Amino acid sequence: MGKGYIYILSNIQRTTLYIGVTSNLNQRVWNHKQGEGSKFTSKYKLTILLYVEEFDSISDAIAREKQLKAWRKDWKWELIKKSNPELIDWYPTLRG
Repeated sequence: MGKGYIYILSNIQRTTLYIGVTSNLNQRVWNHKQGEGSKFTSKYKLTILLYVEEFDSISDAIAREKQLKAWRKDWKWELIKKSNPELIDWYPTLRG
């Protein structure tokens, strides 16, 4: 099995969050940026990659996604700001 990733996207204003899971982070975030990710991310223009966690398996990533989706919004923001205090878009730093 390949690696899995959870990622958190936001909009330009940093007002809405989206948590997703994928086995191909670069491609998936690119899809979101093109408006092809999901109806929710397209509707709210969630294209800014703020946070990523890598896992050895997609099943571990899915378990973490479910955990994070159950968190309160302020907990999610605290998690993001620990590793990305300036809330910059990490997409340009992804390795292809």
